[in-house]
Amino acid sequence: MFPFRASLNASTLFPFELDILQQMSIAAEAGYEGIEIWMKDLQAYVETGGSTANVKSRAADLGIEIVNAISFIPWADSDEKVRSQALIQADQELTLLSEIGCPSFAAPPFGDVENSTLSELANRFATLHEHIRDYNVAPILEFWGRAKRLSRLSEAVYVAMQSRVPDVKLLLDPFHMYTGGSSLGDLAFVPGHRIGIVHANDYPTSPAQDSIGDAERVFPGDGIAPSAEFANLLASSGYEGYLSLELFVPDFGGKSALEVASHGLAKIKSAYAI
Repeated sequence: MFPFRASLNASTLFPFELDILQQMSIAAEAGYEGIEIWMKDLQAYVETGGSTANVKSRAADLGIEIVNAISFIPWADSDEKVRSQALIQADQELTLLSEIGCPSFAAPPFGDVENSTLSELANRFATLHEHIRDYNVAPILEFWGRAKRLSRLSEAVYVAMQSRVPDVKLLLDPFHMYTGGSSLGDLAFVPGHRIGIVHANDYPTSPAQDSIGDAERVFPGDGIAPSAEFANLLASSGYEGYLSLELFVPDFGGKSALEVASHGLAKIKSAYAI
């Protein structure tokens, strides 16, 4: 049984250099229910004459949901001037996201956060949330395994709690849990309704944990990640949302975009079956 919904993160299709409409078409044809877009692709489409209305209508025609956006807003940066510019960036990006009906965006610890405390990050996340509340596009708090701060799930739980943001949700990612040293047991502290979206991926034995990079991610089930246990913990938490295939493979060896997407969907449903 597969109790979740399947989404395709557009990063998986980056080697094919598709525009946002083509990405949505591939995801829908492969059988995904949702797509996780990247802000840079939406902005590029609009800057070259496309409209947000067309993106929204195309998604509706395809029967696919735009479930989240990958964004890099330096809301957590230690420099106040950078954070002020980040709020301007947020206004620009969320205007577009609200127009296409995207409900959320990833909010990772992008920028200089090394000398910031978790309490300071919590306050900055609260500031971001308050600034954008009228857009109805929610920030999903993300931790990065390689970040100097906010690198573990436990830290993300702390920041979420201390922010006092109502209904704040977290972005979970097996790769970042692995590289940052998070434990699967930490998931016990995250009820399903607090999970905004889950990135689906796997990692091999080599390169080692302390040196592996995004490009070494592999399809779910092809590495050493405890995907079955991860899936069972998600299901036990009550989570029934999206698992979004996020890979950064530079070359798929001659396979087409549709072949890659279709293979990825099969791998998700197999690796995360309950």
